[in-house]
Amino acid sequence: MNDKTAVYVCSGCAIGEAVDAEALVALAEEEFKPARAISHEFLCGDEGLAMIGTDLAGEGEIEKVVVCACSPRVMADRFRFDGAQVVRGNLREQVAWCHEPGDEDTQMKAADNLRMAVTQALKSEPPEPDTEAPISRRLLVVGGGSTGLAAAREAARAGYESVLVEQSSELGGHAKGFSKFLPQRPPYRTPEANNIAELIAEVEADQRITVKTATKVASTAGGPGDFRVTLANGTAQSDESFGAIVVATGWRPYDAGKLGHLGYGNPGVVTNVELEGLLASGGTSAKAVAFIQCAGSRDPEHLPYCSQVCCGVSIKQALQLRQADPETMIYVIFDELRTPGTAEEFYRAAQEAGIVFMKGKISSVAADLTVTVNDALLGEEVPLGGLDMVVLATGMVPNATTDGALLPDPDIDPLAPIFRAGDEAADEEETPDESTTDSDDDESVALDAPRPENSILNLQYRQGPHLPHLADGFADSHFICFPYETRRTGIYACGPLRRPMDMGEAAEDAAGAVLKAIQAIEQASRAAAVHPRVGDLSYPKFGLDTCTKCRRCTVECPFGAIDENAEGFPVLTNTRCRRCGTCMGACPVRTISFDNYSVEMVNSMSKAVEIPDEFDEKPRVLVLACENDAYPALDKAGIQGRKYSSMARIIPVRCLGSVSLVMISDALSSGYDGVILMGCKSGDDYQCHFVKGSAIAKERVSKIEETLKSMMLEGERVASHEVAITDAAGATQIIDDFVASIDEIGMNPFKGF
Repeated sequence: MNDKTAVYVCSGCAIGEAVDAEALVALAEEEFKPARAISHEFLCGDEGLAMIGTDLAGEGEIEKVVVCACSPRVMADRFRFDGAQVVRGNLREQVAWCHEPGDEDTQMKAADNLRMAVTQALKSEPPEPDTEAPISRRLLVVGGGSTGLAAAREAARAGYESVLVEQSSELGGHAKGFSKFLPQRPPYRTPEANNIAELIAEVEADQRITVKTATKVASTAGGPGDFRVTLANGTAQSDESFGAIVVATGWRPYDAGKLGHLGYGNPGVVTNVELEGLLASGGTSAKAVAFIQCAGSRDPEHLPYCSQVCCGVSIKQALQLRQADPETMIYVIFDELRTPGTAEEFYRAAQEAGIVFMKGKISSVAADLTVTVNDALLGEEVPLGGLDMVVLATGMVPNATTDGALLPDPDIDPLAPIFRAGDEAADEEETPDESTTDSDDDESVALDAPRPENSILNLQYRQGPHLPHLADGFADSHFICFPYETRRTGIYACGPLRRPMDMGEAAEDAAGAVLKAIQAIEQASRAAAVHPRVGDLSYPKFGLDTCTKCRRCTVECPFGAIDENAEGFPVLTNTRCRRCGTCMGACPVRTISFDNYSVEMVNSMSKAVEIPDEFDEKPRVLVLACENDAYPALDKAGIQGRKYSSMARIIPVRCLGSVSLVMISDALSSGYDGVILMGCKSGDDYQCHFVKGSAIAKERVSKIEETLKSMMLEGERVASHEVAITDAAGATQIIDDFVASIDEIGMNPFKGF
């Protein structure tokens, strides 16, 4: 008897028309014997919620509530009860709305969904947060340019103290040397005055901001709530603690020395940054000027990306030259001119001022500054002679490392291994690296991992000192759903370090990053996850008595949350952990689990399903669906009324990276006819929420063939797919096609055993 558990079945939202709710209540009473089982026509309404609240307040001491109603992705706030663990069973989106009402198979799926939900409640416990870690509520802002200044100001406005660190001797960055800024307010037609001095004065006068110039970050350890940072000013060092870090190290211009084919090095050929300096110091006497756009940008041999601001900067500089001398002849030569949004008004103002815009490609720049253009309109080469100056609009390079340093390899290949330099790929027999040792604060430090001086933060992570980055050095984590976040929890990138942008956008970006950083601090104070599982109090626990020290968990963790101690056992930095469960899926001996998520829990849920014998000709397919994209896509199928096979039984998982091969083999040995893994899509235009979950799962599935052979089962009984959150049609088609393939292969011979 489960006298601490209550089961509630909703019959509203067409559930009661699709399935027999009272039969589900009877099933719960017969199979699980809960303290209470009851149906209600409107559980999320005030009356339904009051009923549950009354039960919880009664003398029965109900601790676990199973709500079989709508998807767990909706009504989360309505079904939250203090002091009780709530588990949701999906009867609406994934039963009533996607299968035939009144059909036997629909009722069977509803019954199985109830069984799985109750089993989940019985096999999990409310998480106990780890609240022992010290908490700092100060922010560290790295970079004293316009973005960093804006970040420190926004933190102060929100009531948080910050330390602003700048490696040079003064604040302001590139902006301090700019003559004027791009327009940020209506009518967006004229360059604006440089107001960086006012921003610097505002920051320096704010009591909540401590400015440290001529200072670098010597090392960064710890995690959100307790980043232990060593700041170095010359030979003097100070150790400080911060709750979160905002990295606003900005950009540097692309090395024009590589643009000899565009004339750089010849007298009269300058970059846009160099011209900015001339304009700020009194201007130029040039009477004929040509601007060459995309100088080294959108070029696979140089910068493959567009720096976004170059076109606007050239227009600004052209207008300044024309304002200084209306007789100056100015050409802007472009392949594609990019002036989005309000910048189009700026472009029109330049056209009206008589500046000549030529669409074409540069054929050559001669020593006498004659620029030959392959004019797109005329379809022939046009020489521009008599020029006094050629301006190369060079692009922005993110300051992911110090100037002149090589970037680490891009961190965008989902199949690339995640381990520090010097690591061997971990296998089951491998012993831990003897060069790891306990530090004074019990955080393991890899002594053989290189710590080059060109790192911005000098992270003390096993995966190296740099912020992981996407293509071309831009620091980011999940560029679709989680802007500002990096792969290092509690560290947020903003401004041109994240992507090319102008100063107005960078200021907004700084505000966003600071708000994320504040969220990280406040969640860390509760020992809760920040993202994507916001507020999750669970964290992985390690059964060291059965740990084989294989290091798979430390190697596969995408976020550097797990190190090893001197004995080779895993050591968790809890606040770095994003609760994805990749470590759990990696562990070959199932010694890693969460209070409310484990291999045993998932296996018990799958085994709770009633498997018909082979003579019933009702196959059962287990779908392990990522809760971030695949599961919502299947919910969306129900919302859209899409029908698909009712033979599938769907269990949401935190990430496909958390799926252990044992989950698959146990399901097959218990009679399932096949297993589908559905995870987030990867690629240039999409990402796994936990970076590499789908790829890790695909790699693991590729290794299950031997297990299937030993079980005398076909390899086609297991499949891994990537699904976009919007692709409801694709997700349901995957299930239908897989069930059809099972019909061809035949039933699992393990049925009935």
